[in-house]
Amino acid sequence: MEISPQLNSWLVDFIHHIRVERQLSEHTCKNYQRQIISASKDLNINSWSDLTAGHIKMMLMHCSKAKLSTRTINLRLTVLRNFCEFMVSKEYLSNNPVAAIQSLKQSKPLPKQLNVDEMNSLLNFDTTEFLGVRDKAMFELLYGCGMRLSELTGLKLSDILASDEIRVIGKGNKERRLPIGRQAKAAINLWLIERDKLVPADDEEALFLSKRKTRISNRQVQNRLDHWAKQQTLYQQISPHTLRHSFATHVLESSNDLRGVQELLGHANLSTTQVYTHLNFQHLSQIYDQAHPRAKKK
Repeated sequence: MEISPQLNSWLVDFIHHIRVERQLSEHTCKNYQRQIISASKDLNINSWSDLTAGHIKMMLMHCSKAKLSTRTINLRLTVLRNFCEFMVSKEYLSNNPVAAIQSLKQSKPLPKQLNVDEMNSLLNFDTTEFLGVRDKAMFELLYGCGMRLSELTGLKLSDILASDEIRVIGKGNKERRLPIGRQAKAAINLWLIERDKLVPADDEEALFLSKRKTRISNRQVQNRLDHWAKQQTLYQQISPHTLRHSFATHVLESSNDLRGVQELLGHANLSTTQVYTHLNFQHLSQIYDQAHPRAKKK
């Protein structure tokens, strides 16, 4: 879709702002750009200076008729709200009409996680083969540290610290340090031996490599996780985020320390972490149903 030269100029400025000043990822920047272009088509205005709350409401009706999900509609609203706020700050617009529009209510699906036995089953494989040693180290880190997939694939050799900690760069280029557990440490040490056989440390800084001696990609990690889920007879869809959710759930069940889990996960807001309290309650409800004489038996 073609956009006006005026919108294109503003959009270039906005994308530069969120990429440089807010340090959003390239993927997020491209998504924001797509949302703004799509919104400009639905708004049907001659000039952005004419934009009103009424135009926004008409856009929402169009999105609903197009059967876009609540999540997608709210994303578009958020992006448009941020874009207009930026234009107000640059005095391109006199006010932000999106500020008066509330996001749609949506139910938050609980993240999927594996129980402790299922996690042990997934990770309980011993191999001396290159890919297997590497995979075990990656999975132990994902589950043992609760890191995001992008944080795992972005790791460098220098991120492994002498104090049994690992340095990760999370969203917004924020750095945090995570403790490395006994199992993860042992798996990493075995991987480093295999890694040294493949490529000298001075030649490549990435911690996890493919057989082509290049940094492993997110897609490759997912493919290897699919492989081992089938190999370990776990007949369910498992993603790297499943391991992160399992980490959060198991730590919260054992500690009841929501703030601590927030820090370990690298969540900016506690509300993001609070979803795991629902998972924890489900776990407690199951225990109650099984143990209490007055509970509802299945």
